[in-house]
Amino acid sequence: MPALVEVKDICKIYNPGENEVRALDHVSLTIDEGEFVAIIGQSGSGKSTLMNMLGCLDTPTSGKYLLHGLDVSHMTDDEQSDVRNREIGFIFQGFNLIPSLTALENVELPLIYRGVSKKKRRELSIKALEHVGLGKRMTHKPSELSGGQQQRVAIARAIAQAPPILLADEPTGNLDSGSSREIIQTIKNLYAEGRTVILITHDPGIARQAKRIITISDGKIASDEINTDFKEEEK
Repeated sequence: MPALVEVKDICKIYNPGENEVRALDHVSLTIDEGEFVAIIGQSGSGKSTLMNMLGCLDTPTSGKYLLHGLDVSHMTDDEQSDVRNREIGFIFQGFNLIPSLTALENVELPLIYRGVSKKKRRELSIKALEHVGLGKRMTHKPSELSGGQQQRVAIARAIAQAPPILLADEPTGNLDSGSSREIIQTIKNLYAEGRTVILITHDPGIARQAKRIITISDGKIASDEINTDFKEEEK
């Protein structure tokens, strides 16, 4: 059975030639189903470029990216969009909620684009919001929610159709310490339920919440280690 994620010798080069920048420099890694992986690096390390590759938001200059055994490396934008919708739930630092929509409507929105029927998307969205503890805040708009609650709406949106991968990009970057702990605990609970989580961060404290930590520096993988301090959640 192939790995869920398989990156083979990927390079991403900007400005090819004399002044070229190698954002990714011959990166290879695999991630299996059910893993909880943090990818950590400072600004300019290549972690954001790697996230864009893993999220099918960009294509490599060379190398291959296999997702569920399917080569997505050089797909068209439309093809990559289809893969993203099917395979990946995104959690962004900035929440990316629509201010004029309620929490429930924000969760429903991607399901409309995926062609899910009105009845089914309402069921999925309610279930997802209840799952992250917002069952009583569904009719509230983002301005009526705290930062932590807004991020939980974003998590509900990401998990509503149960994609195989949750890709969290600096999910606590805009939150205070209390809300950050809540969000990380929510993500750990989702991992404990069997979801594959890839967490992108510059914060070592956040990275240590994951079971496996991949450090990226100057476009290369500097280390790839199992976190021996990681404690499994009760399933």
